[in-house]
Amino acid sequence: MAKVILKKGRERSLLRRHPWIFSGAVELADEGIEAGEIVEVVSAGGAVMGYGAYSPLSQIRIRMLSFGHRSIEIGSLIRDRVFAAVARRCDFFVGGYTDAVRLINAESDLLPGVVVDFYAGWAVCQMTSAFADKYKALIADAVMMAAPGCMGVSERLDVDVRAKEGLKVGSFAVLNGEEPPELIEIKEGNCKFLVDVRKGHKTGFYLDQREARAAVGALATNCEVLNCFSYTGGFGVFARANGAEKVTQVDISGDALSLAKKNAELLGLCHINTDFEEADVFKFLRSCRDENRTFDLIVLDPPKFAESKSQVMKAARGYKDINLLAMKLLRPGGYLATFSCSGAMTGDLFDKILMEAAEDAGRDFQIVSRTRQAADHPVLVSFPEGLYLKGVILRAV
Repeated sequence: MAKVILKKGRERSLLRRHPWIFSGAVELADEGIEAGEIVEVVSAGGAVMGYGAYSPLSQIRIRMLSFGHRSIEIGSLIRDRVFAAVARRCDFFVGGYTDAVRLINAESDLLPGVVVDFYAGWAVCQMTSAFADKYKALIADAVMMAAPGCMGVSERLDVDVRAKEGLKVGSFAVLNGEEPPELIEIKEGNCKFLVDVRKGHKTGFYLDQREARAAVGALATNCEVLNCFSYTGGFGVFARANGAEKVTQVDISGDALSLAKKNAELLGLCHINTDFEEADVFKFLRSCRDENRTFDLIVLDPPKFAESKSQVMKAARGYKDINLLAMKLLRPGGYLATFSCSGAMTGDLFDKILMEAAEDAGRDFQIVSRTRQAADHPVLVSFPEGLYLKGVILRAV
């Protein structure tokens, strides 16, 4: 087995069981190590720290799979961890609330770079590490066996981070079983959604916002709701299902809004009291301000504004701008549900942005509740980077 020796003192993160070793921590590596190959990781003092998958082109040079001196057999490790991850989600398949679940959440399920979402019998993967890509066939086989009623396992190859690993960037491929339909119908609570697993965001749907959708829905009764960055309308559909008086769905993508309309039809409400606006959200909010339009409930669920720490300050300005505009559009006693999915944006900084936006708006707000990614998107204690989604629900007073 190939060996990698760390620089002095760089084994400390491994003692905390953090799964990443960056390129700057490597003192010496055997020649000719292939992408995804399992290597023995050794401290500068000669102690075996564990075993991980090597990625020669990535800044994250090694993703750890085990800690300590005991060696691993990769086939059984993958199979055992896939089955264990699926078993941890068994409660999601009981009671019938949803049939769409994240089965594997990458490092936080001890399978670095492996994301698998399950949509009513169809599993869709994102393989974003050299390890995941090298062993995708083994992973897909295990998912096919472990996931209840799984009819097929497919892969999204259009994830930008694959390029940083030196991996092929493409579109869509079937790894095991049957090819999924063009649109998959899923259930969530008393709502239904159509999911485009080939072209939709992420693997097709924002499963991580499941609990936040329920929280927003509970506030929406008799409200006029503005759902910004609506994508395929998740928050707006939940608002209408829970008795919202009117919903306005706003997104820059016409394709996303087209699917949002179909999701409204699945609810049985067609387009009654629901408007669909194809527009830039920043410009739309400013037009509402200029027209003195106000709302009882506003949802801000923007795409990732910061891909890295170097982009955080620019992102902060964007977050402040949209939240300031939304705060000015809320009626007295109204609610603002606002989110950041930028992992580089800390919760403390997001709170500070909201505080400054409220100050500039000249209004008082109470924090009613906080949300995070849903429970099937767990965060490993030793891997805080796994916590990326932050949500705050505010009430104007």
